[in-house]
This record gives sequence, C-alpha cells and structure tokens, in this order.
Amino acid sequence: MKRLGVAIGRAGLGLGLLGLTACASAPAPACPAGQAQMRTAQIFLAAKAPAKVTDTDIRKFVDTEVTPRFPDGVSLVDGGAQWKGEDNRLIREAAKVVLIVLPARGDPAARVEAVRSAYRTRFKQDSVVVMPPPTCTAL
Repeated sequence: MKRLGVAIGRAGLGLGLLGLTACASAPAPACPAGQAQMRTAQIFLAAKAPAKVTDTDIRKFVDTEVTPRFPDGVSLVDGGAQWKGEDNRLIREAAKVVLIVLPARGDPAARVEAVRSAYRTRFKQDSVVVMPPPTCTAL
C-alpha cells in the first residue's frame, strides 16, 4: 500500500498525505456565519494478493472497527490506484475508500490510527490515511 500513497501523490490530487500529528496541529478555519467546521478522513484499503480481501470482509471491518469509533458518519466507496512499479510498468489495483466524518471536538487521530492498525493486523496489509485540514461547510 505504500505504492498507493505514491500513486495518490503522483496523481496530483493536491491533498498530500498528512501525518496524524499534523492533522492535530492544523489551525481551525474561521467559518462565516451560517457555516460550521467539518473535518474528514479518508482511509484507502487495498484488496491485493496474497491475502485477497473481499467486499464482505471490508464491510464487516467497517461495521466492527470504523463505525463504532466514528458514529457521526462513515461512507464506503469503490476506488482504485495506479503507479509505476519497480520495472517501470503501470500497476493498477482496486481499493475501497472509507470516508469518515470526524467529531467536531477533540483529536480523532488516535481513533483513525486504531482503525489503520486493526486493518493492518486483520488483513496483513497497509492502508493509507489522508486527513485534510478542517474546512467550513454550510449548515
């Protein structure tokens, strides 16, 4: 999954991978009247060999590990990644993307890391976490 992080960076999405501690130090935006601060996290989960992870496996993982930690909102969407491998050939990989609405208060970094750690332990694979800075959204 380290390659997935490279693929995301090379894709030029402009998000960049942020360390979990960097998210905690991001300044909160001053939101205009009628808007509130919202923070999100995206976790990219791959289903690569040798331990092929099925859609059912991912759904159970989200239900048991993600939803209890983030009851305010979780979405699971199909995704994918591509990068050039060591032999300079294009590699494509299916992935699931977990979109999480983070709580308005406190530091969710430990809960995000717990989800990532649980994924690594259960499926013997890495995940990539992206935590953009807080943004203002209309109420």
